[in-house]
Amino acid sequence: MKETLKTKQCFNPGTMLYPLPAVLVGCGASPEDYNLVTVAWTGILSSEPPVCYVALRPERHSYGLVGKYGEFTINITTAALAKATDWCGVKSGKDFDKFKECGLNALPGIKVKAPVLAESPLTLECKVRQCLPMGSHHAFVADIVNVLADKRYMDAETGKFDLERAGLLVYEHGHYFGTGDYLGHFGFSVRKKKK
Repeated sequence: MKETLKTKQCFNPGTMLYPLPAVLVGCGASPEDYNLVTVAWTGILSSEPPVCYVALRPERHSYGLVGKYGEFTINITTAALAKATDWCGVKSGKDFDKFKECGLNALPGIKVKAPVLAESPLTLECKVRQCLPMGSHHAFVADIVNVLADKRYMDAETGKFDLERAGLLVYEHGHYFGTGDYLGHFGFSVRKKKK
């Protein structure tokens, strides 16, 4: 215990789990009310079935749209989308058409009515299961009903989706960063070397 106190600094309980994905959540059910909101509090809750969440403040315009229609999209962002990602997080969809203001393009969802961000390399289409009040934010827990991948990131040789080439954007303690160097794939530490 004494060694820990010498090498670690204590903080009050807080939200210091970083880095986080900086995503644009698409909501609304028609072009007239399509909206985007920047969210860093998002993640996967289950792989089978595929379930995710986004956490929104109840006073946000997008909270009302997600609650009303029970659907949203999670659009992964890139370094090229950094300015739009920030702008969509500080401006309200009540006052602006965020797609128009940021020069972004909305596509209709395949399995949801919420918009898909054309410029995103990967989009999750989601249907809300439940909304859990957590305090300052409420978590919309949702089933992932479809995934849309940009064909530009398909590897012609392997037929696999290569998200690493997209230049992903992450959020860390009030700042945006691009993702770093490739370090290895899942399980690389225990993989047997080929002879």
